[in-house]
Amino acid sequence: MNRPEVDHESAAETPDLAALASLLADRTRAAICIALLDGGAWSAGELAEYAAVAPSTTTEHLNLLVAGGLLAEERQGRRRYVRLAGPDTAEALENLAGLAPYRQVPVRSLAEANHRRALHHARTCYDHIAGALGVAIAETMTERGLLVRDYGPALTRAGASWLGDLGIPDAGPSAAHRAHVRTCLDWTVRRQHLSGAVGAALCRHALDQKWITKAPTTRIITVTEIGRAAFRRHLGLAEDVLTPSLTLLPPRA
Repeated sequence: MNRPEVDHESAAETPDLAALASLLADRTRAAICIALLDGGAWSAGELAEYAAVAPSTTTEHLNLLVAGGLLAEERQGRRRYVRLAGPDTAEALENLAGLAPYRQVPVRSLAEANHRRALHHARTCYDHIAGALGVAIAETMTERGLLVRDYGPALTRAGASWLGDLGIPDAGPSAAHRAHVRTCLDWTVRRQHLSGAVGAALCRHALDQKWITKAPTTRIITVTEIGRAAFRRHLGLAEDVLTPSLTLLPPRA
């Protein structure tokens, strides 16, 4: 009886996690990805200045990140801009940052110290709210029965009604089939903040209603007076959650 021939040249596809890890193993490439968590499009020159490396070196890093699928590029005339490939990429990076060990970096001024404090307090993670404020929103929504986390995060019927009362009637998946509700492991607080379509809709609403403001060149979020009243009224958030504390550097020896 003749046996069927076996094609020993065939191959099955499998995720190459090592290839992805190698892209982020370089500190400059990792810093570029963290900067792009603001959700914007940056030029190579802007990223070179941010990462404090030569433009030619930055271009090499960007080429690798685009080829690896972490970044997407767009052209405006002769200028090249890059952004994160999408919300799934942003959420994956934030989760990885939440698992990463901390390393010590020098803080050389009071302004830099307060910048870091503000970043830890409230920032955008691509298109949703992160930091201590984002974690407080997610945890309060869970405590009030607006979210459940029994089998992964999900919006409850009460949560859908709550969003509707805020003027967000449709926070369902996007045309790109984005997950309805997700959570990210916040890298500063090491607890979960709200992401997915619901997290993005809530952040967009807060910006539109002037509850929060964000300058174009930073991820830092500032809660306005209108926002303080709104977050207290709709979620009962405490004042210490809504305002970052100032950092006082110790005197130099």
